Amino acid sequence: MIEAVAAVQAHDLGYKDLIAEFKEDCLIRGMSPESLRRYISNIRIFAEYLEANGKDLLKVDKHILKGFIAHLRRDREVSQKSVENYFTSISSFYDYLQYEEYVEGNPVGPVRKRYVRSYKDNDDSHMRKLISVDDMARLINSTLDVRDKAIITLLAKTGIRRNELITLDVEDVDFVEQKIRLKPTAKRSNRTVFFDGEAAILLQRWIKARQTRNKQNVKALFLNSRGSRIGKNEVYESVTRPAKVIGLYNVNSDKMEDHFHPHCCRHWFTTELRKAGMPREFIQELRGDARKDAIDIYDHIDSNELRESYMACIPQLGI
Repeated sequence: MIEAVAAVQAHDLGYKDLIAEFKEDCLIRGMSPESLRRYISNIRIFAEYLEANGKDLLKVDKHILKGFIAHLRRDREVSQKSVENYFTSISSFYDYLQYEEYVEGNPVGPVRKRYVRSYKDNDDSHMRKLISVDDMARLINSTLDVRDKAIITLLAKTGIRRNELITLDVEDVDFVEQKIRLKPTAKRSNRTVFFDGEAAILLQRWIKARQTRNKQNVKALFLNSRGSRIGKNEVYESVTRPAKVIGLYNVNSDKMEDHFHPHCCRHWFTTELRKAGMPREFIQELRGDARKDAIDIYDHIDSNELRESYMACIPQLGI
């Protein structure tokens, strides 16, 4: 009886109201603004697809979801990764609707498993692009823009995420201790990362050049051509533009392993530290991975020891 009442209430609300409720729920759960923006955008596109095809948001089944996958791939021509992102958002939305008893269950799981998730054991087309130390040096040296050099170097030398780089301010960089204090996010535990002498030189060069671009007197570390805080697309271009020049990004390939982009720097960072023999818990700390086990929460890693290990293991690029 309660579920029936909830379903009636949901129909009375309409899909825009349900999405607004879901958005508020995400804010309460601490979802980052950027993730929330993507989730809501994906869900709205899905809801508009349902409305255009006369389908009920609260009566979605596997056939409707399969039709939406076909729509994404054939009509919108989105990538495999984008399809996966759509269904991550939609699944989270239906988890909320189920929690609020607007629907009896989440219909996304079986369809997502069969039609959306990549078969990593049998298909290498979704592997991340991994490059050598020499290739990373070539990538950085192939661009003349000191800002782009600093961006690629910082991503590679710290393993930070693109959004973490975007939100950096000049005051977050400590050149004396050669460390950076990141802004708090839901994904990251440890907020302190280190950088070496090579990164320090390029950062200092960029900060000097930045003065001529900072007409608006903003505090952001990285600026765009208009003098505002750099955006995610501009960071993406800063990495992929030189990657295309030296053959690390093949625009004609659909394989992820043929596309070197900002997040690949994080994989490179992790791989090189592991190859250099850094302890696993140190790598996790520098990556800021969420601590899952109770013992991890109380396990204190000495900052000086972590810094020394980082300086000993981070590759030198000769840039």
